[in-house]
Amino acid sequence: MVFLRSRLWIPVILICLFTVGFLTASPQPNLPAGQTQAATAESNLSVEQMRQFLLTAKVINFKQTKKGITNPYRLTLSDGKITHDGGFQAIDESKSSADMGPRGTELNFRDSYHYNIAAYELAKLLGLEQMMPVTVERKWDGKTGSLTWWLKVKMDEGERKKQKIEPPNPEAWNNQMHRMRVFAQLVYDTDRNLTNVLIGENWELYMIDFTRAFRLHPTLENAKNLERGDRQLLEKLRQLDAAEVERKTKPHLRKPEIKALMARRDKIVAYFQQLVTEKGEKAVLY
Repeated sequence: MVFLRSRLWIPVILICLFTVGFLTASPQPNLPAGQTQAATAESNLSVEQMRQFLLTAKVINFKQTKKGITNPYRLTLSDGKITHDGGFQAIDESKSSADMGPRGTELNFRDSYHYNIAAYELAKLLGLEQMMPVTVERKWDGKTGSLTWWLKVKMDEGERKKQKIEPPNPEAWNNQMHRMRVFAQLVYDTDRNLTNVLIGENWELYMIDFTRAFRLHPTLENAKNLERGDRQLLEKLRQLDAAEVERKTKPHLRKPEIKALMARRDKIVAYFQQLVTEKGEKAVLY
C-alpha cells in the first residue's frame, strides 16, 4: 500500500526526521534510578513541554551524519533534568530549475527546512499532529534550521518491507497509510519515500521530512493514491482556512505556496466526493 518513492539524499539524521538511522536507542534493562526517573519524566512531557525543550535546552553534544547531501546533524540537548536528541537541518536552497534525474527538470525548485516546520503546523490544523514529531525553528552554531524531537521507533517502512514483516492490525495500519497519502497530496511532496515513514513501538506511523514539499502546482501529484478517506480528516480539510494556514505557518510558507495548497485541498475534497458517488460512502470513507 506504500505510495512513496526513493530519495537518495535522505539523511540518517532524523529518526523521525530523516531515516531509521536516526532512531533513538531502546531503553536498556536495569537502568540506574536517576536514569529511570529521567526516562519517566521524559515520557510524561506534553507537546508544549517538548516544544519548549527543543527551543531552550542546551546543546551538549552533536554529530554530523555521513549520509545525504545536506549532512544534517543529530543534536543532544539537556535542560539539566532531561537529556534528549533532536534532528537539525538547515538546508534552505532555491533554484529557478533543478535536474531531478529520472523525474526530469523541476522549475522553481526549493529544498528548505522551513517546510518541515510548515508541515508540522499544518498537520496540527488537520488533527494529524500525532503522526509527526514536534518540530520548531532554532538557531544553532550560527545556522537557523528545523529541530525535530527524536522519536523512539521500531524501524522505517523500507526496513519493514525488506524484512517482510506484516503489521499486527492491517486495518489500523491501512487507515494510517490513507491519512498519510492524503497529506502528501495536499502538500505536494515530491520526495516521499519508504524511509520517511517511521513505525512506532505500537505500530503507530509517523511521517517525516518535508523539505521538498509545498510545490506551486495547483493540481494533485497523483490522485490515484487517494483510495480511501478518513471522515474526520476530510471534514478538517473542508474547514481549512487560508488565513489560518498563513497565520500558523508564517514565515515558513509564502502566499503562492498557500494558494496552491488550498487549490489542492479543493481537488482532494472533490475527488473523494466523486469516489463516494461512484462507489458508495461505505467503500470510500472510514
